[in-house]
Amino acid sequence: MFVQGLPDITDEFAGVSLAGRHVRVAASVTLMRYGAEQAPLVFGEGVMLHEFVRLVLGGRDACPEAGLILGDRSIVNVGAYLSGEGGLVLGEDVLIGPHARLLSAGHAIHGGQAAINANPLTFGRIEVGDGAWIGAGATVLQGVRIGRGAVVGAGAVVTRDVPDFAVVVGVPGRVVHYRRGFEPAASPSRPRWRAWLAKWLSR
Repeated sequence: MFVQGLPDITDEFAGVSLAGRHVRVAASVTLMRYGAEQAPLVFGEGVMLHEFVRLVLGGRDACPEAGLILGDRSIVNVGAYLSGEGGLVLGEDVLIGPHARLLSAGHAIHGGQAAINANPLTFGRIEVGDGAWIGAGATVLQGVRIGRGAVVGAGAVVTRDVPDFAVVVGVPGRVVHYRRGFEPAASPSRPRWRAWLAKWLSR
């Protein structure tokens, strides 16, 4: 039963370590776990996971930072893929667009083996700040921090940290501007021409 297109409030979801009140998880959400030492999976209050979201968690024996934490009122839209194998933390009020991918693990390509799947896994914690928005089909790679209130445009591939309130687009993702009213203040110790040059070079 769906109310206005929202999943029902869920009393429990198999594999969750801790959950707040009013969590909504669609029946088609799946969780894959592996590893000997289970990593935490935490849903804050009011978290919502829409249809066909995929959650992946490796063990802390493979990566001590493994874990998946979704802050209060965060929403994960249809078909998104969240990897907590290297650690993934969403702040409060985060929006994850449909079919977005947050990948905290990968495969080494220079591990000496011809077949990629025979090489060791690589890990890097992803953090998404409060109030950020990851657009539809965007990809965030391991080790990246998305700043508070930042926006990652649809289809972008983010390979490096995103400042607070920045808007990032493209492949690879680059800062194109800051949200209106949230622009960083110019540093008084930095000449204005240097700030202008930095902005011009980032285009």
